[in-house]
Amino acid sequence: MPRLIARRTRGPLFLTGRKAPAGTPTLDVCPETGRTRLSYRRAEEIFEENTRLPANPLASPEDIEDQSGWTLHRLRPSALAHDAEGGTSTPMLLARSRHASFRSLERYARPGADAVARHVASADPAARRRS
Repeated sequence: MPRLIARRTRGPLFLTGRKAPAGTPTLDVCPETGRTRLSYRRAEEIFEENTRLPANPLASPEDIEDQSGWTLHRLRPSALAHDAEGGTSTPMLLARSRHASFRSLERYARPGADAVARHVASADPAARRRS
C-alpha cells in the first residue's frame, strides 16, 4: 500500500483530473491540490488495473491484461483490523464499517498477539507505577 499512496498522509487518495466544484464537501477535496475525490466505481477500476502485477507476480507481461488486480473492498478489512488493534472502540468500528452487529464485524476485529500484549501492559498497575 505505501507504494500506491506515494507518501500521502491526508485527503482523498484517488483524485479527478480537475478542481473540485464549489460546494463539494471538504472531506472530498484534496487539501494540497484542490482536486476532488473520484467516484468509487472509477477508483475501483484504476486500483484494479494498477494492482494486476503485484496481485499476479508470476504472470508474463503478455498475460497481465487478462489478469485481475486487487479490489478496493479488499482494503476495507485491513483498515478495520488495524483500527481494532489500535484500540478503536467497537461502536466506532461498527459505524465505520456499516456493519449492523458485532457478530458480522468480529472476523475483522481480532487483535494480534502484539496488540494484546500492549493492552495487558497498559492495564498493569505495577507498570503504571514504574512509569
